[in-house]
Amino acid sequence: MLANALIGGGRQIVARLLDWPGPLAEATDVVVPHGGSDAVADALAAAGIIRDSRLFRLALLIDRGGVLHAGEFAFPAHASLRMVIDILREARPVEHHVTIPEGLTAVEIAALLERATALSGPLPMPIPEGSILPETYAYPRGLARAALVARAQAAMQAALAAAWAGRAPGLPLETPEQAVVLASIVEHETARPEERPLVAAVFLNRLRAGMRLQADTTVVYAVSGGKSSLARKLTRADLATDSPYNTYHVQGLPPGPIDSPGLAAILAVLHPAASDALYFVADGSGGHVFARTLDEHNRNVAHWRARENP
Repeated sequence: MLANALIGGGRQIVARLLDWPGPLAEATDVVVPHGGSDAVADALAAAGIIRDSRLFRLALLIDRGGVLHAGEFAFPAHASLRMVIDILREARPVEHHVTIPEGLTAVEIAALLERATALSGPLPMPIPEGSILPETYAYPRGLARAALVARAQAAMQAALAAAWAGRAPGLPLETPEQAVVLASIVEHETARPEERPLVAAVFLNRLRAGMRLQADTTVVYAVSGGKSSLARKLTRADLATDSPYNTYHVQGLPPGPIDSPGLAAILAVLHPAASDALYFVADGSGGHVFARTLDEHNRNVAHWRARENP
């Protein structure tokens, strides 16, 4: 009976210790390794989450509530042993986020993912241009970069399939891939969301009329080595560049996307504005002026140049 009393008293002491405030001065995220309770206890002690790894292991012998999980977990300041154990058994791992903005090229996306230090492993190279859906992706620490790329590519395929199925009738586009190509051009031709359907309409009208698209953004892609911008203005020599991506030089769509368009740009291409415009030029305030005829367009260009060079 004395032995049972001693054991019972010890259990009560440990039970009280389970609820004592821990030593952690402020909330922190800690990577808990795979392995047995010894490895987990040592990691928690080294991070200052618990005072004594031996007491932690003893608490686990008394509280056999479930399996401890590995991963990165958020621990609040002064977390008690009981709270620490509950977090390791029940909490979701810390989520990291990476945002892939609309209009980045494959080269730029690769560089962005390389800088995401919570990801692991190499990238699958090359990443096909336009294959990734731009958005914010949540992931646990240690996720393989190849796995995140696969998720983003699957998201693009799903979004594109749904958008293509609901497209407007009569578009001069034969495949979903052609829609992505044109959307990648629209993405960079205007920064105003409300203008995307109008810009898309201009390019679609040009395709129907057998006119060259003459999109500056395709020239940027051709002369920059696959980037979305240049540190200088385009020149006449740039416009004459012999490249299948230069839509001043070739007829119709380029052979592939010039960036990763967002869903809004894809939808603008598949649901263009009702317009017979064939031209547009910057208006000097971030938007564009649209025109049906070349004469009207030339007047708009002259007006813009007068504003640029008063």
